[in-house]
Amino acid sequence: MLLVLVFAYLLVTIAIGLWAAKRVKNTADFAIAGRHLPLVMIVTTTFATWFGSETVLGIPAKFVEGGLGAVVEDPFGAGTCLILVGLFFAAKLYRMTLLTISDYYRARYGRTVEVICSLIIILSYLGWVSAQVTALGLVFNLLSGGAISIALGMVIGTVSILAYTLFGGMWSVAVTDFVQMIILVVGLLVITVFASEMAGGAERVIDLAVSRDMFRFFPEPSLHDIVFFIAAAITMMLGSIPQQDVFQRVMSAKDVKAATRGPVIGGACYILFAFVPMFLVTSALLIMPEQAAALLQDDPQKVLPTLVLEHMPFIMQVMFFGALLSALKSTASATLLAPSVTFVENIYRQFRPRLSDRQQLRDMRIAVLLFSACVCAYAIFMEGTPIYEMVSSAYQVTLVGAFVPLVAGLYWKRATTQGAVFAIVLGLLTWLMFLLTPAGEAFPAQLAGVLASAAGMMIGSYGRQAVRNHHDTRMLAH
Repeated sequence: MLLVLVFAYLLVTIAIGLWAAKRVKNTADFAIAGRHLPLVMIVTTTFATWFGSETVLGIPAKFVEGGLGAVVEDPFGAGTCLILVGLFFAAKLYRMTLLTISDYYRARYGRTVEVICSLIIILSYLGWVSAQVTALGLVFNLLSGGAISIALGMVIGTVSILAYTLFGGMWSVAVTDFVQMIILVVGLLVITVFASEMAGGAERVIDLAVSRDMFRFFPEPSLHDIVFFIAAAITMMLGSIPQQDVFQRVMSAKDVKAATRGPVIGGACYILFAFVPMFLVTSALLIMPEQAAALLQDDPQKVLPTLVLEHMPFIMQVMFFGALLSALKSTASATLLAPSVTFVENIYRQFRPRLSDRQQLRDMRIAVLLFSACVCAYAIFMEGTPIYEMVSSAYQVTLVGAFVPLVAGLYWKRATTQGAVFAIVLGLLTWLMFLLTPAGEAFPAQLAGVLASAAGMMIGSYGRQAVRNHHDTRMLAH
């Protein structure tokens, strides 16, 4: 019966998404909802994009194992990212009326940087979307008692998201996000109250967390621990800023006010609400201590679903899996759309510059279909990889390759195309060197990469200026 209701919920969300798809008339409608979304929808769609599989399944597992310090990357870094976008990036980018974040790189640095940054951004989405698809496969496997394999569950989940994203683009994503976030918030809050009572009260749950030192946030006062803590914090905090899904939400706003305030409110809400799954998994340690201990050794991501399936009444099961599916579908739909739009707008159009708007819209839909197939295949191949790790690794490539050129271009007038190229190349090479060698054990690869990227921007930009000055001096001498 629970599985039947889950499939019914999937059909309802598909219907809502297809209804919203009627608004799509051109590429701007498909990519950025025609810049018509009000503040409340910017808040819900930014919150929804972040609140995915890692928040419901990955973060609680990491929290129980290592406390708040183990989840500095997400939710703290991820939520702060949205706040930073609203405060320092949204207004500047919104006024430029661009279709993708890569359009900014073209406007500021030229075609070469546009294409390179587009490839970096597209590549980063593979791990993030795969994490959502992996979680969908896990949900269907659990609900069917193993009758549906995780791989088949991934395929079913991908098809259900694709059904409306393919036709409605950002309009369908925004409308379904709005509905799904209501279900998510209400469902998880009701379950939290119920779990608290089962555990003997909220105070008992908090006392357990305190006794296990789960609220310890800052690392040990050693250089090694502090450096790795900072690296974890900035991975999503800064690495998520040059991402198309974040940019789409900014550009979809109906005005600058919604574009700037929406991410700030959404980010703050995300950080606060991410404590709900952490509270739930701590409750599980009291409600089913032996079972929880065994699952933490085997697969910590199954603690919450097992708690709900085996220890809560049917109505709570419906609410939990409705909330979980809402989180997964909202994140996955957004992250399927973003790289597909980027590919067509910033790479494919290089080879077909005379595309009409109608042809470009068709090609964006084809790209969504093809990227969905690639993501599903990758998720099946990576089955068994922890969801939290899949998400966190996805942002390192944009942190070391695309972040510095974006910030320098917006806030440093001397930034040049040569500086951007140096920043990208040095950032990526340094990151790979530390990632693939023992050096990464002594110093975090992503921090080394972003520092090298900043150095590359300065060397390249000042070097170009020095060459110009030298050339001007020689001309004056002659």
